[in-house]
Amino acid sequence: MTHILSTQHSLVNHFIAELRDVEIQKDRMRFRRNLERIGEVAALEISKTMQFASQEVTTPLGIATMDLMKEQPVIGTILRAGIPLHQGILNYFDRADNAFISAYRRHHKDGTFDIHLEYISSPSLEGRVLILADPMLATGSSIVMTYKAMLQKGRPSHTHIVAAIASVQGVEYVKSHLPSDVTIWVGAVDDELTGQAYIVPGLGDAGDLAYGTKE
Repeated sequence: MTHILSTQHSLVNHFIAELRDVEIQKDRMRFRRNLERIGEVAALEISKTMQFASQEVTTPLGIATMDLMKEQPVIGTILRAGIPLHQGILNYFDRADNAFISAYRRHHKDGTFDIHLEYISSPSLEGRVLILADPMLATGSSIVMTYKAMLQKGRPSHTHIVAAIASVQGVEYVKSHLPSDVTIWVGAVDDELTGQAYIVPGLGDAGDLAYGTKE
């Protein structure tokens, strides 16, 4: 199942508009904060799918019965661009366990590229709800490779993929290469993907805009 947050006519549209705006992008702190806010909205929506149970909470004046989540998810992110999005999700699931994955594209002279995973730090995922954050879902190859690599840590009971911007091609690739117990939450979906795997209109390089250009 795919949820496109911008179709709900909410403040998410304003966050995405600022992420795309070439003038507002000059403010790195605001760019990171907008990614973070999209993560917060996605976390709230994901929380509605979690299992809850009644618990008693002692107040200064008595006992309140509240429906609270039965378990906390594992939040995983692909470094480095995913860090602000990850933080937004963690702001809401503030007791969650966390996982970090180092993945990068190795570009070749002919314009093609390979995706390499170098590092995974993660708790056991067996039977857990996993949330994977990556701001740009372009071809979908990185997130699919990451998900499959993380299965060495156990099989999640359900996986949520959170992205700020996706391409139609990337969404379809994920849906066709991952199991049915995966849900996609994305701010907006764009139609075009260039030969160099850049989303158009997209927003540019999320990692560079958040943290500066790299060599």
